Amino acid sequence: MGFTIGGSRGVREIRTGSRRRGRATECTVVAEYTGLWGWDVVPGARASAGRCSCGDPACAAPGAHPLDFAPEVPAGATLDDATKAWAQVPGAAILLPVGRTFDVLEVAVAVGRRALVRLERMGLPLGPVSATPAGRAQFFVAPGAASELPELLYRMGWDDADLDLRCLEPGTCITAPPSDHAGLGPSYWLRPPSLDTTSPPPQARLLLGTLAYICHRSALT
Repeated sequence: MGFTIGGSRGVREIRTGSRRRGRATECTVVAEYTGLWGWDVVPGARASAGRCSCGDPACAAPGAHPLDFAPEVPAGATLDDATKAWAQVPGAAILLPVGRTFDVLEVAVAVGRRALVRLERMGLPLGPVSATPAGRAQFFVAPGAASELPELLYRMGWDDADLDLRCLEPGTCITAPPSDHAGLGPSYWLRPPSLDTTSPPPQARLLLGTLAYICHRSALT
């Protein structure tokens, strides 16, 4: 038999306080994304025990899609704006839409880590890089990469290689740290946004050669 501290009322107060702190943290993160980095934020579903919070028992992507009924929090929103918006969707995941202020090049997380080291040594411009609990690294690059990727790979001689590299389509959303992704655990930053990287994300062509090469070498080994 378990025990409580201060009776059931105390437990309720502790749990309520934890939820309030969690909501405050989420609102601060949302406001940072919109206010500091200029990203739109989309409230997303969460998953638990394989079930999606959207309520659809046949959901094709539990905990990994936007909530259709929830409005976006636009870039430039203040902390007050974020707090009011997130109060309508408590517990929602923080999603970032692709194809507006950034596109995303995605590779295996092991490839992403190796590529980051090499790109930093080369002194190339870099934007944020996130990672999912499913083992994918997501490099933020300038919008337009999705349409340019086939031609860029062709020019670099990688068009006929079997690479575990893709550019996410505009209109898709990624799970932003520290939100849970598909019930697998939290997304996290390999290279977080910072005041030193507030400039627009780099063109995909600057990173693609290194990413493609390391993807190819990883496949061989």
